[in-house]
Amino acid sequence: MSNILLVDDEPGVLFTLQEVLVDRGHTVVTAPSGAEALTRLDDAEVVVTDLNMPGMSGLELIAAINARDAALPMILLTAHGSERIAVAAVKAGAYDYLTKPFDIDEVAVVIERALEARHLRVANRRHAVEHALGRRIVGDSPVMRRLFDATARVAARDVTVLVRGETGTGKEFIATLLHAQSKRAATGPLVRFNCAAIPAELAEAELFGHTRGAFTGASTARAGFFAEADGGTLILDEVGELPVGVQAKLLRALQEGEIQPVGSGRVEKVDVRVVASTNRDLAAEARAGGFREDLYYRLAVVELVVPPLRDRRSDIPALAAELARRYGDKFGTGTLAIEGALIDALSQAPWPGNVRQLENTIARLAALATGTELRLADWQEQSGATATTVQPIALSETAADSGGDVAGSSELGPSLKEQVEAFERGVVARMLVATGGNQSEAARRLGTSRVTLVDKLRKYGLSGKKSD
Repeated sequence: MSNILLVDDEPGVLFTLQEVLVDRGHTVVTAPSGAEALTRLDDAEVVVTDLNMPGMSGLELIAAINARDAALPMILLTAHGSERIAVAAVKAGAYDYLTKPFDIDEVAVVIERALEARHLRVANRRHAVEHALGRRIVGDSPVMRRLFDATARVAARDVTVLVRGETGTGKEFIATLLHAQSKRAATGPLVRFNCAAIPAELAEAELFGHTRGAFTGASTARAGFFAEADGGTLILDEVGELPVGVQAKLLRALQEGEIQPVGSGRVEKVDVRVVASTNRDLAAEARAGGFREDLYYRLAVVELVVPPLRDRRSDIPALAAELARRYGDKFGTGTLAIEGALIDALSQAPWPGNVRQLENTIARLAALATGTELRLADWQEQSGATATTVQPIALSETAADSGGDVAGSSELGPSLKEQVEAFERGVVARMLVATGGNQSEAARRLGTSRVTLVDKLRKYGLSGKKSD
């Protein structure tokens, strides 16, 4: 099912097209003018617009949409005799055009081709971003497709963005995507500042810099995070934790593009795009006086909401598989499959810690795996989980929202001992493969005794030939 936006000032045309497309399984939104169409673009995958309309013409609408999202295909409806204008529209960015009176089947075919083109463009764009990030983007549920589409559209517009969502949903990853898909990524840096991880009295100096001797312990001058991000993007994680006194100076930086280092009488100009994230309802806090209302509106020029994992359960199998692949590589255990029963159980679990908790679970299973498959029984043994429940992992509400990275503590993921053992198991397993399972040769190459090697084989559930 696809979302199609129809734009025409003739109600009869809108009604006819809507009936046909809904019968074919599409979701249709209509707009009687170009101006109104621009307010209804959020979920559109194809736009079908008339050429001649009062106010904004179809050509002007196409130009406006193309500036917002070049991957969104647009089909122009034009009266017979104006094909020359329609061809010009195609050159300007329209996907195709159709002449009135149009054939219903032809319209349906052109829309299907446009949808295929859209999906191909989005896939190509995703692959390019994945290459830049060095990691896969996982999420094909409708809610995540909409979020990724919105992220790509907003990335191209140099506006301040507020990314909101529960702890562990992946807010930092969405913020990173905004930079990776922006024009700033080509030449500008990506800088992160965790507003919750620094004492309130040092937050201003860290953000805006300080001169030598500005305060006790300031033995040298230091450029702040804003200066470091000049020309690029500054991600402010957990911006709701920012002290009230610093909020006023952040507002000035957003409004005027100016910062003043602590202890300096000099104002500096900076060119920084700010992407802020929070797990709090800043709009409600602003109304209650707990957060500067004027700053909230400056931060939330565009607001992106990252859904909790319980609202995107169809993504869990792919997420789990990708995490198993990643930690199999990290721990040197090779490709790790996931038992079907475990996939079913993971898909039904509540995940109060969201993607971060799922990642910690997979990381622990991978670190302690004794074979090449992660099994439901292992998960139940480690966490006391049943097929439909999982013990919540203790999470810090003010921790940086990685939406992915495994933390080092035993509460949030595998302990150091577990990770070392996982690495050791991978080294031994690869040496067994290299020596064809010959334990004596493997022990010699590893620089250890055969007795020690046999103990490790027994410990990690590995096997090999007993001798030469």
